[in-house]
Amino acid sequence: MHCLVPCDCQGPNLIINQPDELLDGMSDWCKEHHGESGLTQAVRESRISLQQAEYEFLSFVRQHTPPGLCPLAGNSVHADKKFLDKYMPQFMRHLHYRIIDVSTIKELCRRWFPEEYNLAPRKQASHR
Repeated sequence: MHCLVPCDCQGPNLIINQPDELLDGMSDWCKEHHGESGLTQAVRESRISLQQAEYEFLSFVRQHTPPGLCPLAGNSVHADKKFLDKYMPQFMRHLHYRIIDVSTIKELCRRWFPEEYNLAPRKQASHR
């Protein structure tokens, strides 16, 4: 997920610790892809809690945006929004209520401008 802030700055890039029971309950797809990318192991080794991550994200967006102006953005970001609404409500209250789903923009380009779409660089499939 990303937040669109009006600066040329890098926000926090955090990996949040999760218990083994939750990681062991992931789908086969998640186990395979996040295992291959190293994300599952990084989650196990992380010392960052959900509360700490929310504090760091909120501190960053407060530093760069007034309340209610920064939209949440990303690929299929509705899943991120659902997670953030549940586990990081203070962070979400600071953001704008609208989201920017990059997948939608990409899909519209594919349908309306197929030749140009085929010239675009392909996304690296890291799922991180």
